[in-house]
Amino acid sequence: MRSLALPLAATLAAGGLTALAAGPAQAADVNVVRNGGFESGLANWSCSNASGASVSSPVYAGAGALKATPAGSDNARCSQTVTVKPNSTYTLSTQVQGSYVYLGATGTGTQDVSTWTPGSGGGWQKLSTTFTTGPGTTQVTVHTHGWYGQPAYTVDEFSVFGPDGGGPTDPGPGLPGAPAGAAVSGQSQNGLTLSWNAVSGAGGYYVYQDGVRVQTVANTSTPVTGLAPSTSYSFQVSAYNAAGEGPRSAPVTGTTTGGGGPNPNPSVPKHALTGYWQNFNNGATVQKLSDVSAQYDIIAVSFADATTTPGAIAFNLDSAGLGGYTVAQFKADVAAKKAAGKSVILSIGGEKGTISVNDSASATNLANSAWALMQEYGFSGIDIDLENGLNPTYMTQALRALSAKAGPSLVLTMAPQTIDMQSTQGGYFKTALAVKDILTVVNMQYYNSGAMNGCDGKVYSQGSVDFLTALACIQLEGGLDPSQVGIGVPASPSGAGSGYVSPTVVNNALDCLARGTNCGSFKPSKTYPSLRGAMTWSTNWDAKAGSTWSNAVGPKVHGLP
Repeated sequence: MRSLALPLAATLAAGGLTALAAGPAQAADVNVVRNGGFESGLANWSCSNASGASVSSPVYAGAGALKATPAGSDNARCSQTVTVKPNSTYTLSTQVQGSYVYLGATGTGTQDVSTWTPGSGGGWQKLSTTFTTGPGTTQVTVHTHGWYGQPAYTVDEFSVFGPDGGGPTDPGPGLPGAPAGAAVSGQSQNGLTLSWNAVSGAGGYYVYQDGVRVQTVANTSTPVTGLAPSTSYSFQVSAYNAAGEGPRSAPVTGTTTGGGGPNPNPSVPKHALTGYWQNFNNGATVQKLSDVSAQYDIIAVSFADATTTPGAIAFNLDSAGLGGYTVAQFKADVAAKKAAGKSVILSIGGEKGTISVNDSASATNLANSAWALMQEYGFSGIDIDLENGLNPTYMTQALRALSAKAGPSLVLTMAPQTIDMQSTQGGYFKTALAVKDILTVVNMQYYNSGAMNGCDGKVYSQGSVDFLTALACIQLEGGLDPSQVGIGVPASPSGAGSGYVSPTVVNNALDCLARGTNCGSFKPSKTYPSLRGAMTWSTNWDAKAGSTWSNAVGPKVHGLP
């Protein structure tokens, strides 16, 4: 396997770019690249070993972009030879997504240049450098490539701005100016309307909220929703076109009106039963929320969807898969469950979840988008079920930002895998402890696991009461309050690949932890009578099995001391 270490020459070239940086291209400059926005597919471009393809998503601007896939012996190099003017300086730039994406120029007649994106990037990043042609140079090859064995990378808005060399060009406009006249109107409890003056030559506009880009729009006004009541926000707008993004407008501030919604979140009971509700049909019983058994106190809607904005989430009801269940019916059912004292929350992640929160911007995006969905659908909170790990620093930032918007009635749950809660140094455990003051419950998944260490240092295999109690003990003795610990199991053998236990085993584990009775070979050194309860995947599999799980475990949970 090839090393990811960068060639020394490339590293030195990238390191020397600071000294080579030049000012922006002059007004008379043109873009000597053809089809730099890939609106005409791969016309004028050549990619090694047929590694490139034209795609319509993701794109930075326009309708097309280049996606190239490296292989073990090919770095997916895509290039174009452009006509240039001797003894002239050109600015080479592009927008990229991916790990170890290179941008460079060869045959300049002077110093060939390159730059690259180290590591992985969750969104679009701009690469830029400059080169100066030699006295006899009339053609230069510009290129981009990935790195051997790395995932596919995406490129858009490729430009080489400089003097017209006399060959075919894709001139495009210069950078647009800063929008003027930004103003806020239409204040409401959870939204504002932002408007601004049109900018000549603009292809669209970016909207920034408190320094973070939140919208891309074509018009000169837009509603901004999902905001907290009685809260001030700062906005800026920038214009963009094929040449890139122009400067931002002067900041403008808007404040939402007072809060006090008509449908506050109900309190979670001392001992609670949690069930995941499937927003899809996988062979389990298809349910509306109104069909979910009243035994469940917390219903986790599965799942939120990732968006093209890093960290941000959306929710798309699978109306077709759920037999024509409409959004209006769904919202009404959420409200009815809340009126009955139940908490309906939105689960983020799952086995196929692709949401990642790895920096402050994505943390802000998660908090803002989650709050917007809570306002739109009436969710009482969120569930964190990211099975590919999480960054405790930025997930904590996101959850605290959401808590600040939602207030003390926020319901916050987590569903880590067993491996995630073996040590307080793990990302999940760190996050749980960091948000302990706003955390409702951690329902660890005691299934699809295999053998794990218990709090006594012994190894226990899944499928027994000892596995449930000895692993719960790690959380109970590791800093979580007993009211923040729940036992998560499948509702039936069909609900998981492995780890199903009968409701009797679950009830014995609850008795063991809360009362010190019905234990197996492991018996905790003390009891935890305020243990929160139990969780299952899923309400749908439970219904498929005749509600055996909820009818047995629900009364046990609700009868804990």
